[in-house]
Amino acid sequence: MDKLRIDKWLWAARFYKTRSLAVEEIDKGRVMINEQGAKPSREVKAGDTVALRQGVVRRTVTVLGISSQRGPAPVAQQLYEETAESLALRALAAEQRQLNIEPASTLAHGRPTKRDRRSLDSAPGTDWDSRWSASTGK
Repeated sequence: MDKLRIDKWLWAARFYKTRSLAVEEIDKGRVMINEQGAKPSREVKAGDTVALRQGVVRRTVTVLGISSQRGPAPVAQQLYEETAESLALRALAAEQRQLNIEPASTLAHGRPTKRDRRSLDSAPGTDWDSRWSASTGK
């Protein structure tokens, strides 16, 4: 076997967990073969260059082998070789992600927790009727 559908190859090389996920990514235009758009039925052979996106990670790999069976990760990694530029860009992106602060940790205010709500309820001068403009007016 010297050629294989790109969706099967991406699945066998463990880039995507299922073939249907691989097909979705191909249909969204996130997979290119030799700098051309691809369809799931497009065949890939040894020597082709495949550019793909996994989440925020962009990878460019050269196809070294063809396998229609999904095997263990060490075997799957022998099916391709990642280019030096792709490795450098992934390392740079990982470093930038580590240096960036988590946006959620900078939020000082938000929805009150159960403890916050109870302390608000028990604060002096705050009863239920004083919170509403349409109180019963007892």
